[in-house]
Amino acid sequence: MSADGLQSYHATRLAPDPKRNVVWRTLVESHFQRLIPEQGCVLDIGAGHCQFINHVRARRRVAVDMWEGFGDFAAAGVETVVAPAAGLGFLADRSVDFAFASNLFEHLHQPDFAEVLAMLRRKLVAGGTLNILQPNYRYCSAEYFDDYTHVAIWSHVSLADFLEANGFEVIEVQPRFLPLTVKSRLPVWPVLIRAYLASPVKPMGKQMLLRARVRG
Repeated sequence: MSADGLQSYHATRLAPDPKRNVVWRTLVESHFQRLIPEQGCVLDIGAGHCQFINHVRARRRVAVDMWEGFGDFAAAGVETVVAPAAGLGFLADRSVDFAFASNLFEHLHQPDFAEVLAMLRRKLVAGGTLNILQPNYRYCSAEYFDDYTHVAIWSHVSLADFLEANGFEVIEVQPRFLPLTVKSRLPVWPVLIRAYLASPVKPMGKQMLLRARVRG
């Protein structure tokens, strides 16, 4: 996508929304932070408005996105690099403890996704994890292509298999981790988000969470 196209996408389809920031702050505090070593390095690929990485506590926080304007949304202390998802050559090998990608890989064709995974196999420390949050086509097929930038279809089964085929060991699969979007009239309250995360039943759960580490 061109620079103008990215700017238009983030101004329309993915415009800033205060509710989304509440969701991400609560997700980090209530779920993801416990998985992140505070003296480690966190990499957010396809960081967008930086609403995940801004709330993370870590020794080093790195955000990557192709959108040239995304750095304007980064909090103090977050390193920003304008680059494609596989453009991680600036990072030292074996330097990333926790890699995160939200709603990214459905925008990439399989060869490009495989290139990202090959790069991450080099950059993750031993035992470091790749954490993927994105729409699960099995549960949101009716609205999956409402986003005109989606080019790949993934379910929790196909995504896990693709990770395994590209040198990763899948250590966690949650097929219904979150609802698909905050674009609704439903309230976005931290107490409700925490209750949803803790519930074994996930009504409207259409986003999946997969966690994986480099095999061997």
